[in-house]
Amino acid sequence: MKSSKLSLRKYGQKPFNIAVIHGGPGAPGEMAPVARELSKSYGVLEPLQTKDSIQGQIKELYNILKEKADFPVILIGWSWGAWLSFIFASKHPLLVKKLILVGSGTFEAKYTKDLMKIRLSRLNVKERKEVTSLIDKLNNPNLKNKKVIMSRFGFLMSKSDSYDPLPHEDETLDVQYDVYKKVWPEADKLRQSGKLLDFGKKIKCPVVAIQGDYEPHLPEGVKKPLKKVVKDFKFILLKDCGHHPWFERKAKDIFYKTLKTEIN
Repeated sequence: MKSSKLSLRKYGQKPFNIAVIHGGPGAPGEMAPVARELSKSYGVLEPLQTKDSIQGQIKELYNILKEKADFPVILIGWSWGAWLSFIFASKHPLLVKKLILVGSGTFEAKYTKDLMKIRLSRLNVKERKEVTSLIDKLNNPNLKNKKVIMSRFGFLMSKSDSYDPLPHEDETLDVQYDVYKKVWPEADKLRQSGKLLDFGKKIKCPVVAIQGDYEPHLPEGVKKPLKKVVKDFKFILLKDCGHHPWFERKAKDIFYKTLKTEIN
């Protein structure tokens, strides 16, 4: 993990009409490999969110894109970034040409009841005990600096979420626990209330969801809800693929091929 206070990284040459939106919330940098690969053919922006509210991140993303992007843009949102891109496209429909959701969380709460059960089942006994301990520490208000704890928790979740990962570097620039602690409960409340899915009704552009079949976020929890509210929707399921398609040994090539096809 590296440290940085950047708000944007640029790859390739103009026009910059593609933006990759990272996950977390509060884990900037993870989309760098995707940005580098796409920059061989396109100009790509990688905004790095810092605000500790959904509205703050939407405004921050708007300001960055307004200054640096060539509209309309293709937004490629991964994990939490898929939700953020989804909300952004709803609020600024004329600015988004296409929305590509990769490894998105499910859009209805009923699909989340077995999420942690699935993840823990893929870890060994020692790792499962460690996850439980880490969760207790994250929930302990007396512990102040939780970046290291959050980083280790993220590592174990990433291991659980991967099917057959290639060796790779962790390119997260900074684990922003304070951002996660404030943004995630707000996001989960939107899902619980149904308001998250409602954003899809205002999206004007085509929406493509790319999900791995080994995703702990159940693919049907993305496909079925979005099919109900998005007018122009396509769902693509990648075989032998976990939460990070660009690191998956058996899915990496087809992921990039699929992504470039959808961009073109």
